[in-house]
Amino acid sequence: MRTWTTRQWWAAVAGTLGSLVVLGVPSVLIPNGLFAREIAPTWWSYPVWVVTAVLAGLLIATYAGPRGGETCPTRADRKGLAGGLLAWFAIACPVCNKLVLLALGYSGALAWFAPLQPVLAVVGVGLLVLALRIRLRRATPTPAASGRDASTEEPVA
Repeated sequence: MRTWTTRQWWAAVAGTLGSLVVLGVPSVLIPNGLFAREIAPTWWSYPVWVVTAVLAGLLIATYAGPRGGETCPTRADRKGLAGGLLAWFAIACPVCNKLVLLALGYSGALAWFAPLQPVLAVVGVGLLVLALRIRLRRATPTPAASGRDASTEEPVA
């Protein structure tokens, strides 16, 4: 990331802010009139929300760089998407999620899904970290990739 351009850093800031809104509005971590939350957020929802948004912003910035023109999905794309979705399920209200309610019902959401949310948060953030690591490694040129071996190069006078 030390070699990132200004464009990439602006993409990271915009991606982080956008992720904060996209995750925070439907989960009602940002109070709004569009969505309601029946159960108050847990204490850990806010840090997970912020960490997820920052990681998503950094991941988005990797696509703004010189190697950002990839069109087919990669492992990092799938891990990043899965991580973002899992983190969203982790910070969302357990009984406000229609999918969870359909699958488990109200009492099942509280008894089964709510205790699972911290695990979803850890796995989601972990997948985002892994996706970012893959993208950063792919963007970093190595001596072998450039066709030169750094250990055999002679110093330039």
